[in-house]
Amino acid sequence: MIFTWIGLSARLFQIMIIDSDEYRKQAFEQGQKHETLLPVRGNIYDRNNIPLTQNIIQYSLGAHPSKIKDKVGFAKIISEVTGKDVDYYIDKLESPKSFVTLDVKLRQNKVQPILNQKIPGLVIERKSRRIYPRENIVAQIVGFTDINGFGDKLDKGLTGIEKEFNYELSGKPGWVVKQVNGQGQTQIKTSFPSKPPLDGSNIQLTIDLEYQSILHEELYRRIEETQAKGAIGIILNPQNGAILAMTSLPDFNPNQHELFPVENQKNRAVTDQFEPGSTYKIVAATAAVATDAVSLYEEFNCKEGKVTIAGKTISDHEQFGLLTFPQIIAHSSNVGMIKIAQKVGQTPLYTFSRDFGFGSQTGLRFPGESRGKLRKTNEWSDMSIATLSIGYEVAVTALQLASAYAAIANGGIIIKPRLINQILSPNEKVVYTEKPEIIRKVANAEVIQTVKNMLVEVVDYGTGKKAKIEGWSIAGKTGTAYKFIDGSYSNKFVSNFVGFFPSEKPQIIGVIILDEPKYGYHWGGEGAATVFNRIAKRVINLDDSIKYSKPSQKKQNSLIADKEPSLPLVPLQTVNSISKYLDGYAVVPDLRGMSIKKAKQKLIKANLRAKFKGSGHVVWQSPVPGTKKLPGTICVLGLE
Repeated sequence: MIFTWIGLSARLFQIMIIDSDEYRKQAFEQGQKHETLLPVRGNIYDRNNIPLTQNIIQYSLGAHPSKIKDKVGFAKIISEVTGKDVDYYIDKLESPKSFVTLDVKLRQNKVQPILNQKIPGLVIERKSRRIYPRENIVAQIVGFTDINGFGDKLDKGLTGIEKEFNYELSGKPGWVVKQVNGQGQTQIKTSFPSKPPLDGSNIQLTIDLEYQSILHEELYRRIEETQAKGAIGIILNPQNGAILAMTSLPDFNPNQHELFPVENQKNRAVTDQFEPGSTYKIVAATAAVATDAVSLYEEFNCKEGKVTIAGKTISDHEQFGLLTFPQIIAHSSNVGMIKIAQKVGQTPLYTFSRDFGFGSQTGLRFPGESRGKLRKTNEWSDMSIATLSIGYEVAVTALQLASAYAAIANGGIIIKPRLINQILSPNEKVVYTEKPEIIRKVANAEVIQTVKNMLVEVVDYGTGKKAKIEGWSIAGKTGTAYKFIDGSYSNKFVSNFVGFFPSEKPQIIGVIILDEPKYGYHWGGEGAATVFNRIAKRVINLDDSIKYSKPSQKKQNSLIADKEPSLPLVPLQTVNSISKYLDGYAVVPDLRGMSIKKAKQKLIKANLRAKFKGSGHVVWQSPVPGTKKLPGTICVLGLE
């Protein structure tokens, strides 16, 4: 008995005297709890402060299976709240884990029946969750965040602006120390330390939701009309580099991103590269004017419609006669463009390609931007000058095209494209403003004006007539390119058009790309130019800030810059001007844009027959105009 008393006394002495500090520390820790206070994630807005993201309160349900005696009854209660099968929750409760997540992203109206119930083993956590009210309209720009069920982890941006500016949007967590009583319940004590969270900053984009909706709607409409595989579009202000709209189809809903292919999450205007075809001809054209390699009045013989380079034949879409430099651009003659590029030479062609920004990133703050592909001259073949000048053997992004044409529109300056207007702190103070940034000058204003004049004539008289808007001066260029698939060129096409208006003082650049539209719409002047026209009309009607500029009056034959008006102008000569019959053959007339009645009359006069597809006016024809055929041959005409 004495020895027992001595032992207890010694132990008591050790606890109270020797180890008192340690036990006091443990008691203090058990009597308080350190909790993280999560910040509210900053929101993203368009340029007119329309919200593109929202934070809503959602609930997560979890459970400690070992603390639940009646698992079936517990599962039934949760099932009644969420609407999921009872067996789904029973399977989760059979887990050997100490804690399981039952459901996440539940709205308050769903969990309300169990919020005030004390159900043993059930854990309910309230969190702010990210939703996207515009759904797929701006999905590829805004992106989305991950889903955190429980714990003190911040939402993390996974794609788009959410990813690129995750640090600014996230904010910084705070913390609070709470008192814990004997029953394990916590309560806030004002005497305990705390640090409030710092909410995330808000971001205002350059995107205009109205423009974005128009672009999205018209691309979707054209995909349905042309049965295209996909489409890409950009609307940009060429004076300051602000991207007003940007999208690609097919797209996805960021609120349910797991239901869509990952490929749909990409902003293909930035990430995907392609061979553009004739929209790239501005490079060789600018180089030719800047180096004085070609006179605007110089004529090029394109009569055969073909040219052979290094044993390979490159053809025109039509057979042309003598064409001047501006006429070559207006009618998109490959043969004429190659002959011009041969006079320009290798080094200037490469230099101006680089100066326009091809082969390098634009500098846009957005994840996944592609550099495109532009090989150095020591890697060029005997074909390279020819193919590069007409938009092959080079890969570009839609954003690079927009940036390059913006330089033509604004007088020769490459301006860094931008998506961010400003970033504001939670108390609405501006902490960052992204201002226009000049990258380089491509050429002097006189050179650029000459090229711009050519692009106006493309729309007025050339391949881009479908982009024309009555009363407005539009400049642009069409492009049609075979797709390179599995090591060779296929019979699939990329139809594209890039244009800007008003041409005198451009305020809007539009890039339209259709991926694999059906035959007939594969021409840039048919498939893509029509989309540009529709978008431009809607934008003009929507935005009063776009000022009308009276277009200069030019005659159709004056496809040459008016520097020497005393010189005779060279009229456009094509095969279509030859007689109706030639050595017993009938020559196919140009029927594009005609009604069924007028097209029939033309074909009867030419001693040919017609087969119509669709309704409306002729948008494509086979054989092409100028082709020699036996009398009585059937011509297939596509109508819209």
